[in-house]
Amino acid sequence: MSQDLSKITCIEDLRVIAQKRVPRMFYDYADSGAWTEGTYRANQEDFQKIKLRQRVAVDMEGRSLRTTMAGIDTVMPMAIAPTGLTGMQHADGEILAAQAAADFGVPFTLSTMSICSIEDVAQATGKPFWFQLYVMRDREFCGNLIDRAKAAGCSALVLTLDLQILGQRHKDIKNGLSTPPKPTLRNLINLATKPRWCMSMLGTKRRTFGNIVGHAKGVSDLSSLSSWTAEQFDPRLSWDDVKWIKDRWGGKIILKGILDPEDAELAAQSGADALIVSNHGGRQLDGALSSIAVLPSIVQAAGSRIEVWLDGGIRGGQDILKSVALGARGTMIGRAFLYGLGAYGQAGVTRALEILYKEMDVTMALCGRKNISQVDQSILVPGTYPT
Repeated sequence: MSQDLSKITCIEDLRVIAQKRVPRMFYDYADSGAWTEGTYRANQEDFQKIKLRQRVAVDMEGRSLRTTMAGIDTVMPMAIAPTGLTGMQHADGEILAAQAAADFGVPFTLSTMSICSIEDVAQATGKPFWFQLYVMRDREFCGNLIDRAKAAGCSALVLTLDLQILGQRHKDIKNGLSTPPKPTLRNLINLATKPRWCMSMLGTKRRTFGNIVGHAKGVSDLSSLSSWTAEQFDPRLSWDDVKWIKDRWGGKIILKGILDPEDAELAAQSGADALIVSNHGGRQLDGALSSIAVLPSIVQAAGSRIEVWLDGGIRGGQDILKSVALGARGTMIGRAFLYGLGAYGQAGVTRALEILYKEMDVTMALCGRKNISQVDQSILVPGTYPT
């Protein structure tokens, strides 16, 4: 690793560098929430309220964070979450992040709204990854996406349930978010301050939604894409659709966007392999509880019928450990890896994973545990965590 990266010691370091290197509209797209951004902030703040019990004179040799998520081996209880426009944080971003994840030993999830297509990532990495599906009004297109993910060897399907209607994100509206950026004076001035990003983008042909353009009916260019996406997210999504998708896919399926015990019960009844406690990173229902605040109630409702994972607010290995202590089988990170990608490309994603792993490993040891399977509420200070 270069001397430069060895001085990067936390996810916040990567965030600061990414903010300098990524064009404003794409940095803001990743690093923002809906409306007042109250839920977005709570996702992080509520983790900080949870305190850990330090233990001493305990054998800490031979530690392991290895586990499985939906039966898939991972070096720590964490996967990379699906994030839209990842290839606008850095050229070929989805490919670079998928390669970093595969090399490190954690699952990578490709978003429907990715810049690099399913086929791009499969061809470049040659290793299995997960695919995230949004349910569109065009069910034929949805079915084709599922079939393409199968053909690419994707090992799990992540079905997002909380984006039937798009939450309002003020920064995206003010920035005139588009991919690629519209050549307005404001955008051109901002791009002039991001030479690294511009040079890398000039070297790739992947600059719009690779899973959609050329695949969806009537979408052949950016103008037609804009109108298509505006009308395609399906507000009629129901549990009947979940069953149809599960049957069509036929493999491991994970339901993302569960925030209420009643929905956790329905998810458990659906026969899915896992559910993800998630408020879409605070980007949908502003005013909803943080993911970590609702985790214990979801775990209780789900029981042993379905694995429970958590997404939202993770900025360090301690956040992952606290999630596991409160019953999560695994976690997913979005912004934490995006900051690394925007800052340094593939090497930055790797550095983000290294930071999370080390902090989790050291914290687990100082809490008196040497295997992730031994981590439970007993490592937390009573009264500081949600129940």
